[in-house]
Amino acid sequence: GGGAGITIRRREFGGRYAVPSPEFTSEIVGSKSRNLQELRGRLPDWINLPASVALPFCTFDKVLAAPVNDSVLRQLDGLRGELSSLDFGDTKAFMDLLGRVRGAISRMSPTQELVQEMTAAFGAERLPWPEGTLGVSGEGLLAWAAITGVWGSKYNERAVLSCRKAGIKHEDVSMAVLCQPVVQARYAFVLHTTNPQTNDADEIYGEIVCGMGEALVGNFAGRALSFVARKDNLSNPRVTGFPSKANGLFTDAPTLIFRSDSNGEDLEGFAGAGLYDSIQMHEASLRPVDYSNDPLVSDEAFRARTLAAIAHAAAEIEQTLGSAQDIEGCIAADGALFVVQTRPQV
Repeated sequence: GGGAGITIRRREFGGRYAVPSPEFTSEIVGSKSRNLQELRGRLPDWINLPASVALPFCTFDKVLAAPVNDSVLRQLDGLRGELSSLDFGDTKAFMDLLGRVRGAISRMSPTQELVQEMTAAFGAERLPWPEGTLGVSGEGLLAWAAITGVWGSKYNERAVLSCRKAGIKHEDVSMAVLCQPVVQARYAFVLHTTNPQTNDADEIYGEIVCGMGEALVGNFAGRALSFVARKDNLSNPRVTGFPSKANGLFTDAPTLIFRSDSNGEDLEGFAGAGLYDSIQMHEASLRPVDYSNDPLVSDEAFRARTLAAIAHAAAEIEQTLGSAQDIEGCIAADGALFVVQTRPQV
């Protein structure tokens, strides 16, 4: 339970360490995974959804309880005890303690059961398994560092403070991990199917940038290209602002992203979204973008086609899910359109 009328349900281990997307349910994964799953098989073929595997809510606890992680568990128990009695007003001690908690989690080792179930789930989704051994060598080292990083982000400063403020017991927060391929994005977009600036439900508002979506949702200096589209005239979107961002984020080779998907991200009255981390196995690179030479700005026909496709995708998703949506997606170098996240617009 929690204070302020907010309730969070402690989750139990359901017997699975990793599951492919057809098996996602609210008992084992958060809303990020489920919202995408709601769309599978219900959209036109030209709207793509990334392959997805989830490590369910309590996988972390089960792996931590394994004999191989005995010393980490003992250390974490001690640190959690310190946290429960710590004066949060002592910022330095608070930050230091949380850093030690995240450090301990990063020293966990994967178990045989986890590796076997992840391998099977990745195979079922046709998701390329990282080269090397999970947690030991090659890309497997990077993948495991990303997974434990997502688990550890439960102990981010903002996350712990938000739980305390909302009266939520921090130990009741469970962190599922959504594993997906990274789309090597040429463009990324964010859409609101009700225009948030005017609350007009008949108009979609969107923003688009070169490269990956972090340039949109992170605090990158400069403006995105912004546009609106009337739902009765989706093929004729209207540009409302031209882009001025100096940099974009780009992924130049196939890699994986591990997304946080907690049971605290979709609570009424608790802004859990954005408190936890999503980590790419190989970091994206920051590069200057010259919008004046990009067809999005310089080629009017290309821009009109691209924005119309994005607007049509927004309308399809809203119609399928039956309510206004916040949508994140991207367009690959070959023009394929992907939706990577959607959630009810608030």
